[in-house]
Amino acid sequence: MSIFSNIKEALAKQLPFVAYKQPNTSVIKGWFQKNNAVITSKDFSESGFIFAPFDDKEEAILIPENQSIYIEEEFTVNSSLTSNSDFISDNISKEEHVQLVEKGIAAIKNQQFKKVVLSRKEKVESPSFNIIETFQKLLNTYPTAFVYVWYHPKIGLWLGATPETLVRILENHFTTMALAGTQLYKETTKVTWQSKELEEQQFVTDYIVDRLSGICSEITTTKAETIKAGSLLHLRSVINGKLTTNPAYLIKTLHPTPAVCGLPLESSKQFILTNENYHRRFYTGFLGELNIGKESNLFVNLRCMEVINNAIYIYVGGGITKNSDPVKEWLETVAKTTTMKKVL
Repeated sequence: MSIFSNIKEALAKQLPFVAYKQPNTSVIKGWFQKNNAVITSKDFSESGFIFAPFDDKEEAILIPENQSIYIEEEFTVNSSLTSNSDFISDNISKEEHVQLVEKGIAAIKNQQFKKVVLSRKEKVESPSFNIIETFQKLLNTYPTAFVYVWYHPKIGLWLGATPETLVRILENHFTTMALAGTQLYKETTKVTWQSKELEEQQFVTDYIVDRLSGICSEITTTKAETIKAGSLLHLRSVINGKLTTNPAYLIKTLHPTPAVCGLPLESSKQFILTNENYHRRFYTGFLGELNIGKESNLFVNLRCMEVINNAIYIYVGGGITKNSDPVKEWLETVAKTTTMKKVL
């Protein structure tokens, strides 16, 4: 039975599952839980598929390896499943987001923190929403992203295509990335980055290296490079190293990253929880394979949507520094919503 048939069956029986494809691979993997229990991770030492929220004070949900059926199958790109279709969008007030960004800039100038990532969610009505078709469109449209559909009858339904690795751990070696800066990809235009974006990316890189230096050795960092994710470009540095502690501690040290929270971590996180005026839930959390064999492959939950009945909620945000322009930051979130809207 194919993964798509298993998804249909799990939805009909209201059983938890996840189906996903790693970046630049051609294999779809699926974990199908045999019961509908909500199983949480205590300390990231368990094995299975983890779905963790932004706020680490909330519980991370586990689809456990020992209570699930695992299947995988080869995936072939189907270009007819990348096209856009009509959707009705209910725009969240531009004014509201601009005011939030202005508040963030004021707090930075007041030296509360150096950077903060501020986000919003946008509601899209889609009366003919089809889970399997949307997942297939994501798979076909974003081959270089981590693409997934995740469902638990007691928690919710999420889909996404994220460009950002939180961490890959193989035995005592790890790879993570510093990702920041966003611009629209234009085929004919030479890519140039503003000082604001270069500074933001360097902030993120320095912070991660600093956080890891106490628990890792042999840390190396690549120069910032431009990467393409769908119709967007980002700046990325890859960070490698050797673990001198257990993998669970590394995960806790990395999450949330400055790319989804800010710098310093605690003050920017507090600002987000106090001022965003909505609950991020699993947006900017992380998800992926946890301790499968001697390996973990975890991704930051960006470019994602939550489906509640016929309403789809698209989550988007951007990094704010003292040089940010509130209107440009709004436009960046609009560009990011197109990633998800393309497949609706």
